[in-house]
Amino acid sequence: MTGNPLGEFLKARRASVRPDEAGLPAYGRRRVPGLRRDELARIAGVSPHYLMRLEQGRDRHPSPQILDALARALRLDPDARAHLHALARPPVRPPGRPIDVRALLDAWPGTPAYVRDGRFEIRAANKLATALSPMYSPGRNLVRDVFLDADVRRLFPGWPDIAAQTVAALRAAADPADPALERLVADLSGYSDFRRLWARHDVRPSRDELKRFDHPIVGPLELRRQSLAVSGTPGDVIIVYQAEPGSPSADALLRL
Repeated sequence: MTGNPLGEFLKARRASVRPDEAGLPAYGRRRVPGLRRDELARIAGVSPHYLMRLEQGRDRHPSPQILDALARALRLDPDARAHLHALARPPVRPPGRPIDVRALLDAWPGTPAYVRDGRFEIRAANKLATALSPMYSPGRNLVRDVFLDADVRRLFPGWPDIAAQTVAALRAAADPADPALERLVADLSGYSDFRRLWARHDVRPSRDELKRFDHPIVGPLELRRQSLAVSGTPGDVIIVYQAEPGSPSADALLRL
């Protein structure tokens, strides 16, 4: 993390757009990867000086219209566009009344379920979640385990995709002003896999999708992941894994 998340995001995404993707000639030797600052400014309809101020952090609050113009020029998908707006306009999180999350998780004894915060720290989990993997135990950090725990690497047959999705989801959920997040990123940046993925500034929130596990006891599992926001605790999310009724994965969960 840095003290200029908006500028770092713009620079990283500018470097990822090929000139030909932006309708520019790609011939000749280029000193920088992707678009030059003046090229992005011209495509987005802003001055190079103003774009430099944004990238250097001297202006941190561009208008929504300018953000949309930059998003179009950078060919951002909806997730990255929303992230760009969030960096310029951090949301005001209203106070709420926390719900009894542990009681809710325990009410689903046949479904792995846990709660994580915006830094992917595990807040609470039911027994089946920890049986699915110790990485879902309270006090663990999912990002650390994905990159540093050899057992977790073996748990996911498609680990490279899981690693990329985890970093992109952390980008989407993270509060850039959180000092604890900055320490987490600094610690993990000593590992090349994480450092490379974090530098890409990809953004992809956790979605309801199928995830595959290779469990050391019950073998292959295909589980549908669903995520639910926790009322009264901004940033916290309930993650639930469900097997197709009557499927081998459902039988495997019963054995767990």
